[in-house]
Amino acid sequence: MVENILYPAYFDAELTRAKGRRVPEDLAVSDPSVDEVAEAVGQVGYDATIERDAAYPREPWRTRGRVIVKNADDAKRSDLLQAVAAYINALRG
Repeated sequence: MVENILYPAYFDAELTRAKGRRVPEDLAVSDPSVDEVAEAVGQVGYDATIERDAAYPREPWRTRGRVIVKNADDAKRSDLLQAVAAYINALRG
């Protein structure tokens, strides 16, 4: 079983790519929550586990949590990130 770890920072429009954003700027949102990321992971067909006390290594002072994506062995990481980002955008309307 392959697990992917997704941090809200990967989808944060306030961050540059160098500071940790992993999706294109047009798919990024302002201050995404770990709950939004987990909901999006579920909607794209994967099981998600939230770890609320985790901090992104590039933001050790800020504990936003992270999402562990289980059984993602058949998904390319970039495709997973894009799908989750698109769903978060759809949630926000």
